[in-house]
This record gives sequence, C-alpha cells and structure tokens, in this order.
Amino acid sequence: MTIAANDALVLDAAAQDLLFREARTANSFTDEPVTDEQVQAIYDLIKYGPTAFNQQPLRIVLVRTPEGRERLVQHMAEGNQAKTSAAPLVAILAQDNEFHEELPTVFPHFPQAKDVFFAERSTRESSAALNGALQAAYFIIGVRAAGLAAGPMTGFDAAAINKEFFPEGDHSVLAVVNIGMPGEDAWFPRSPRLEYDQVVTTV
Repeated sequence: MTIAANDALVLDAAAQDLLFREARTANSFTDEPVTDEQVQAIYDLIKYGPTAFNQQPLRIVLVRTPEGRERLVQHMAEGNQAKTSAAPLVAILAQDNEFHEELPTVFPHFPQAKDVFFAERSTRESSAALNGALQAAYFIIGVRAAGLAAGPMTGFDAAAINKEFFPEGDHSVLAVVNIGMPGEDAWFPRSPRLEYDQVVTTV
C-alpha cells in the first residue's frame, strides 16, 4: 500500500519515505559491508539530536570480529541469534551511567550541573536511560539516512551482555542493532499505527 507524502512537511517526499514511511526493521541483509566511514557519518549527523542538559550518554560498540560476534550472539534471544550472526555489522548501543563526567566539556554554560543534578547514581542512571534511548532512536534514523537498514532488538540477556562487554559496571546495554543493506524477504508485514485522533488531544 502506497502512503501519500505530507506536503505540510519541509522534507521532500523521498526523504519522508527514506526516514519513515518506507523504512522498516530489517530481518535479513545482503553481504555488502558497512564501513567505518559510513558509521562515522551516521554519528556525526545524529550527535546533534537534542537531549536534556546536552548530556550524551550513548556509547556504541561495533561488533566486527568473529570473536566479538560469538560473544554477543550467545546472549541474544533464540529468534535473534541467526540474523545477528549474519548481519554485516552489529552495534551494541549502551548508556554510560557516568556520562556526567563529560558535562563540564559538553555543557560549558552550566559546569556545576554534574554536582547539582547528578550526584546520585540512581539519578544518573534514570537520566542516562531516557537520554540514551533518545540517542538510540536518532541513531536508527541516522542509519536510514545513510541508505542502510537497521534491525534494532531488545531481545537479549541484558545482564549477561553488560557483564560480557561492560564488566566495569559503568555502562548498561539499551539495544542491539543489526545494520546493512536489506536482504531477501527482509520485512515482516507492517504493523498498524495509531491514528492522529487516537494520540493527539488539545487542552
């Protein structure tokens, strides 16, 4: 089914389709590699997405080696193991729970923010979870902007991945994303979305 572009948007129809309407979660990929240059271009775009206090808790681990892939796949849910093994590139997206240490650099107008707001570990973790999730969403859109497909997943043993890849305990996994060019039968049927009137109210 073709969905009409919205002329009220500044993005042209092709960009609207690339980022949203035609973009899908991929479950299979070709063997075309994803380069470091592509990943850097993605990050250099999405780093401008807004977060609270300009905090930047997202950390990205690119899993490229066979050994790294084996370490990761064993902790994925059974239904996610084969596609994670086969994807050209896999990225572990995690939140840095000590992100506040960077605030004096990235938020110079309020250098005392880390002491005023983020002294408590629980406060840092909840803030990192929200803003890290925002940055993870920007990352997925960035992958699409690069003409690639993303397969984000939360079906994994989070505690095991944290122990495997972040043994110091300062990072927490948010999502695992398979990345590449979509392969044969890459898409599940599109699930329905709520309509505007089901979501938006005015007061």
